[in-house]
Amino acid sequence: MTQRGAVKGNMMSSLPQPLLSNPAAAHAVVVGGGTMGADVAVVLARAHCRTTVIEPDATRAQALPARVAANLAAAGRAEAADYVQTAPDLDSVDWNSVGLVIECIPERLDLKQALFAELEQRAPARAILASNSSSFPISAIGQGLKTRDRMLGLHFFMPAHLVPLVEVVLCDASDPAQADALIAFMRRCGMVPVKVLKDLPGFLANRLQHALSREAFDLIDRGIASPEDVDAAVRFGFGFRFLAAGPVLQRDHAGIEVHAAAGATMYPSFCNSDTPARCLTERAADGRHGMKAGQGFYEWTPESIAAERARYDRLLRAGLDLIADELPPIEP
Repeated sequence: MTQRGAVKGNMMSSLPQPLLSNPAAAHAVVVGGGTMGADVAVVLARAHCRTTVIEPDATRAQALPARVAANLAAAGRAEAADYVQTAPDLDSVDWNSVGLVIECIPERLDLKQALFAELEQRAPARAILASNSSSFPISAIGQGLKTRDRMLGLHFFMPAHLVPLVEVVLCDASDPAQADALIAFMRRCGMVPVKVLKDLPGFLANRLQHALSREAFDLIDRGIASPEDVDAAVRFGFGFRFLAAGPVLQRDHAGIEVHAAAGATMYPSFCNSDTPARCLTERAADGRHGMKAGQGFYEWTPESIAAERARYDRLLRAGLDLIADELPPIEP
């Protein structure tokens, strides 16, 4: 891949060109072999990117190849399973060939800061260091490090191998050329990357999602609608249309003046609370945490959980088929 010289301020980027080129010529390291890390490995491997997953837990590491292989087979890319290997620690990696590191460890800032301090010493100067964190800004994770300009957020959405979107997040220190290189690489892996120019809390997609959620749960708190009807309103109403067009394009379809008039009527009555809704905080406090607890807004049994996850997976795959022509082709 030919890189453009990106201007940062009035200076040309001083970083070496990334070691990414095309996926088949790259070596990526995923640190953390949990659910997210394993699915990110699928994203990389399906484009024939050599991928090393660091997972110190022996049980989890042993289960990872089968999970990766099953998801690749479901995507019609069974042969790509050979591109993934596991390693127990950072010492086991051939760092000289690494062009990209993706951190997928638990959401603890101290752990992430310690990891990136070590990655800064191990990874080649041309390697991009990325975090999949959904809560901590990359500026906080890289605080005090010398090569913060090559650090980026790379935020996937669960399940990462089925949800095409990935956010490439810059902080004030990030080199735009590194972000452009990562965006091009992700496209070649079949993902739809969006560039987030500031690492504010929630980045782009989660801010939009939580803005909707705040209003939805407030409507439940106020007794205006049940959880079931809120879900139905989104899934079978405007959410159904979002597969075809996002909120900005929808306004061009419907008429911008219509939206402006409707907004002027509704916005004054919208929820603008800076704390989560009561129906959320009560469930968080009393242990009704969803499927893993057997109860959330809905009741769950092992059988209903299995059925729901199968339904969810089936619909996501069907959605991918519907928009297949609009996704970047995977380019191994």
